[in-house]
This record gives sequence, structure tokens and C-alpha cells, in this order.
Amino acid sequence: MEGLIRFLVHLAIMTEIYGILSLTLNFQFGLTGLANFGHVAFFMLGAYVSTILLLVAHCSFPVALAGSVVACGIFGLLIAIPTSRLKADYWAISTLAVAEILRKFFYNEKWIVGGGYYRGGAHGIGGIPAPLEDVFSAGAYPFFYLVFAGAFLASVYLILERLTHSPFGRVLKTIREEEVLSEVLGKDTAVFKMKAMGISGALAGVAGTLYASYLGFIGPDQFMPLVTFIVWAMIVLGGLGNTRGALLGAVVIQAFYSSTRYFKDYIPIPADRLASIRMVAIGVLIVLTILFLKEGLLREKKKIYRW
Repeated sequence: MEGLIRFLVHLAIMTEIYGILSLTLNFQFGLTGLANFGHVAFFMLGAYVSTILLLVAHCSFPVALAGSVVACGIFGLLIAIPTSRLKADYWAISTLAVAEILRKFFYNEKWIVGGGYYRGGAHGIGGIPAPLEDVFSAGAYPFFYLVFAGAFLASVYLILERLTHSPFGRVLKTIREEEVLSEVLGKDTAVFKMKAMGISGALAGVAGTLYASYLGFIGPDQFMPLVTFIVWAMIVLGGLGNTRGALLGAVVIQAFYSSTRYFKDYIPIPADRLASIRMVAIGVLIVLTILFLKEGLLREKKKIYRW
């Protein structure tokens, strides 16, 4: 029973972290129409920047969190500057390439975390401190972190909800529906895309910081393109352009992805093959959603203006 409770708490924490990623990708694609296939880059950069600030610069957790948010926001703007006028398919490919370049950088460059044997690069980084870990006992800490990460998820949700229903959000929806119309109305769509990338990137950095502090270890292999694929599955299943749908998709996909890994204890099948089958199952789920539930589990509520 204790093991089950521990697993459920872990599942809830990971769902909260991925919920932030799902909300931010939904802000980019569901609201603005920016097909980002490299969203994991913000997750990875947030994790690494906060880790470097904690371990190398010996900063406190709030400073590390603020540093990762600023770094990811600037990174989002830098990506958007040369790509904001690209068509959707070229935009998607360029974001995927940027994410892989960044992952390879952390894979090969050990000096960014101080170097040393078995530290940084392909070996990853361990010993990442968690906030207030000295205050709570080992048994109580996961419950604290559940509330801690939940507070950040709620904050990100409220921020994005506020932006979605603001004049800024309405311009982003117009860009998604008809970019030419936005330009005719005098809106600089490139600038709005840059802002959308910067805001969502900064908030995705929060997820990376929480992830690194929770696990206490990060490595380049934890930020494969597969992570972006999983987050895409969350927003497609939950419903594009809908923050509640993005959260619902995060709950469903994370529950499926985390719980099915234990099937190896009951089904005589190699672990690597089971991992592949799990990803195939998520892929099939996406296809079925697109075919039979085009707007996801929770469709976007579109406001109708009557003349």
C-alpha cells in the first residue's frame, strides 16, 4: 500500500511538471499556430540553467528558477527572430533542429558544469539540491513537492488563461486562423510570434527547473525528441487551443505512459520492446484522436460575435 501511494504521488508530480509543458506548447500551437517540434529545448535549458546556478554558482532556488525563466525566455526570442517569417512546416523543422543542437551541446560540453570525471556531458549531472529538502523528512518530502509543483502549475495556468483572453491573445488567435488578415489589420505578426515564443519558453523553463530539482539528476538522454512527441500527444488528445484540455491530456497521457512501464513485471516481454510498444500505442491514440475526435476531449470554446 505504501508503495502504491508513493507511486501515485510521483505520478502526480510528473503530471504537474508535464502539465506546464503541455500548457506552454498549447500556447504556441493551440493558440498561435506555431508548430514547435523542439519544445523539449525549453525544458532542457530550464533544467540545465537552474542546475548550473545551483551547483556551480551556488545560488538559492528562487534565483536559479528566475535565471532559468529569463534564459528560456531569451532563448525563445532568439529562436523566433530568424524563423518568425517562415511558413509553418519550415518553422517546425527549424525548431526540431535547434532542440537537437542544444542537446548535443550539453552532451559534449562538460565544462559548463565545472567538468571533472563522470560529471556533465554524457554522464549527466547528479546531486542537484531540491528546495527545502532539509526541512522535511524523506517520507514527507514528496507530498511537499506535490503541493509545491502544483502551485507553479496553477500559476502558469492562470497566467496563460489571462493572456489567452486578453487583446494580445485575440491577436494570436487571429494569426492562427488567418495570418494575412492580421497583417491587413496592421498587426506585426512576426513580433507577436516572437512574444508568444518568449512567454511560453520562459514558462516552460519552470517545468525544467522543477524536473531537475525533483529528480536530482539530469542528463542529455532525458531530453530526447521523444519528450516533445509526448507533449504533443497531450495537447492533441486534450484539445488544441484549450488550456483545460491541455491539462486533461497531460493527465491521461502521463498516467498511461508511467503506469504501463510496469507491465514488464506481469508480461514476459523485454523492457526495450515494451517501451517501443508503449510509444506505438500513444501514436495510435493520436491517429485515432485526429480521425474520430478532431477537436480533442475538450474542444475550444470559440467566441461568436454577432453584428
